[in-house]
Amino acid sequence: MASDVLLSVRDLRIAFDGVETVRGLSFDVRPREVLALVGESGAGKSLTARALLGMLPRGAVRGGGIRPDLAAHRGRHISLIPQDALSALSPVHPVGDQLAAAVRSVARVSRREARARAVAALERVGIPDAARRARAYPHEYSGGMRQRAVIAMATVNEPEIVVADEPTTALDEDHRDQVLRVLAERREATGAALVLVTHDMDAVRRHADRVLVLYAGRLAELGPAAAVLDRPRAPYTAGLLASLPRHAPRGRRLPALRGTPPAPDALPPGCAFAPRCPLAADVCHETDPEPREADGRLVACHRREEIPHPATGLFLRERPSA
Repeated sequence: MASDVLLSVRDLRIAFDGVETVRGLSFDVRPREVLALVGESGAGKSLTARALLGMLPRGAVRGGGIRPDLAAHRGRHISLIPQDALSALSPVHPVGDQLAAAVRSVARVSRREARARAVAALERVGIPDAARRARAYPHEYSGGMRQRAVIAMATVNEPEIVVADEPTTALDEDHRDQVLRVLAERREATGAALVLVTHDMDAVRRHADRVLVLYAGRLAELGPAAAVLDRPRAPYTAGLLASLPRHAPRGRRLPALRGTPPAPDALPPGCAFAPRCPLAADVCHETDPEPREADGRLVACHRREEIPHPATGLFLRERPSA
């Protein structure tokens, strides 16, 4: 593995009862970078992220390689910021006790020292009156404060990689921006890489270095975030971007990708996106494209060299009336 790579994923496959939901995914995580995983619900983002942590659901069968295997070092070298902060925190223990337990799980320190580190971690994520708040229970925190506490727990031991699985889903816009800012500050302070699972393309634009676009468990596009968002080379990426309010023609309905992603056990022949793609040709319905280099990124599309600029124009059609 190259020295500029923290984690290397090769041909990752995840299956349930013989049906693959992640299908041959390969990518690297680099030091200090923010790698965003995006795509519609069911694309395989959270499963991929949890595979890095060795936290796949019961019944999942994993194939392929993840090197180094950090699953045995959760908390020390890799950690998770889960989607639901309330369920991630124990309701019967004060928040400070839970952070102190996280410290003592990887470091041989006294209870007093662990407590001091827990309070300091809460202070660093902007929890006011941290010493007092450390004695409070999760239900006594607001939603934004709970999310900050979970960020504190994930970063208290300064891991090399932090995996954030939809960390702002349940938050309003103000709290979302605050949490993303805190997360960026902690990443900058510790030097950790961040794997960010999100539906929020604006957050990707503001915070990500690279973006991995997933569709039906496979790579659709992978490259520098600015390049991918400004000039997508995969039709699926273009469709996601066209559905953002910023791309909607003034005075017209917000565009939307037609159709829905296929179920893992009912994939169409060829490219899984072909039934929804305005550029699909015969080859797209016959052969699943492998990722190939195009315009400085990897793109899995037979017609990657023919996509117009701006590609979002392919999808700028009015949403049908209800």
